[in-house]
Amino acid sequence: MNRFLQLLCLLMGLGWLAANPSWGADDLASAQARRQVEQPLNNAPMWKEVRSGQANYTSVRGVDTGVLINSGGQTWRALRNGPVMLYGGFMFCAFVVALGVFYKLRGPIMLDSPRTGRLIQRFSSVERAAHWSMAISFCILMVTGLFTLFGKHVLLPVFGYTLFAWLAQGAKYLHNFVGPVFLLSVLVFIVLFIKDNIWQAIDALWIRKAGGLMSGEHVPSHRFNFGEKTWFWFGVVLLGLVVSGSGLILNFPNFEQGRLLMQQANIVHTVGSLIMMSLSLAHIYIGTVGMESAIDGMKTGYVDEAWAREHHELWYEAAKQNAANAEVAARDTNPPAGATVRT
Repeated sequence: MNRFLQLLCLLMGLGWLAANPSWGADDLASAQARRQVEQPLNNAPMWKEVRSGQANYTSVRGVDTGVLINSGGQTWRALRNGPVMLYGGFMFCAFVVALGVFYKLRGPIMLDSPRTGRLIQRFSSVERAAHWSMAISFCILMVTGLFTLFGKHVLLPVFGYTLFAWLAQGAKYLHNFVGPVFLLSVLVFIVLFIKDNIWQAIDALWIRKAGGLMSGEHVPSHRFNFGEKTWFWFGVVLLGLVVSGSGLILNFPNFEQGRLLMQQANIVHTVGSLIMMSLSLAHIYIGTVGMESAIDGMKTGYVDEAWAREHHELWYEAAKQNAANAEVAARDTNPPAGATVRT
């Protein structure tokens, strides 16, 4: 009998709740309202646990899939969109302005003597192909990289959302596909030119006289001077490999690298790229408008003897001696008709 009465009371209670569904909700709302008064917006314990980065259970297997919220993303975003963009942008613009001022004050470095018309080979076809492959891919990466980093703040107000979205998508794909080409070019370039970029005692003279950039004095050097060697080791080897390596981590996110590694690689890639782009402006300047006939070697492979003698005197003398030795060897191997050959 007692069990029957208990069951009847339970059924009656359930029936009353069904007829008054707002009672339970009102009670919960009242309890929540009281907690908001006693401890207003105190969700800290729950969110602290969520943001702890501790992996919990998930049916999806993979790196970081068990972490609901990765708070490191906020740190990465604040760093990338804050100091990196601000100081990196200032640095790049400062190099542009400095080169403009230098050109205005110094002007291009002209030859002291007229061209002789006699050419000497400075670069082989393979060396020029490696250089131009690296240079062209670098310029594409520089333009698309600057677009990706600063485009939202600089170009979006000008182009509007539709055009900017198309350009941004195209820049992203172009950047991702050209990146491996740049890395391959850098590796080939290093192999081809490393033997001529070893620092030597004569480079100390170039340092003391600052390459004669302001005085106009021609400092003797071998095939490459101290400035070119420094750009090779710091700009091409160090920065080129760092930027390329971090770019590969970002370009191929299917090797189990987690969010933290991707964020770190992005910061390294951005900072390294901004430094490399800024320094490359000086290299581009001196190779184009900053020095008379400097680009001839990379255009045709040959330079005038006057240019070689004034800017790379030691290399010029060695090249002349090698050419003379080769000419003597050729005469000994193939003597003119009627000549007496001593044995």
